[in-house]
Amino acid sequence: MTGQELHQLLLDKWGRSYDVLLRRTQGKIFLQIMWKYLEQASFPLSEAEYEQHLDSIACYIDAMGGTAQVQIFIQETRERPRLGKAVSIPLNLGERAAEWFVE
Repeated sequence: MTGQELHQLLLDKWGRSYDVLLRRTQGKIFLQIMWKYLEQASFPLSEAEYEQHLDSIACYIDAMGGTAQVQIFIQETRERPRLGKAVSIPLNLGERAAEWFVE
């Protein structure tokens, strides 16, 4: 998955360029679709910085083997990001999960 493909997924589903983050919580990794988006005047990144950010997140998702999980979740979810509430996508990495945790 590329950053451009991730961006298109977000646009196709919700019509906005939402911010995304990778989070580790309770021993699991989640991709979070945040409520802030590029089209807002107060969004802290420029368009170029946003594209760079999506490229790096997409690279991690791809390296972890979570591309299909993210695509399916986004296409099938009825949730939508709203103020103070991100959409959290759990990434099931199986036995490879330990490779991504640094204690």
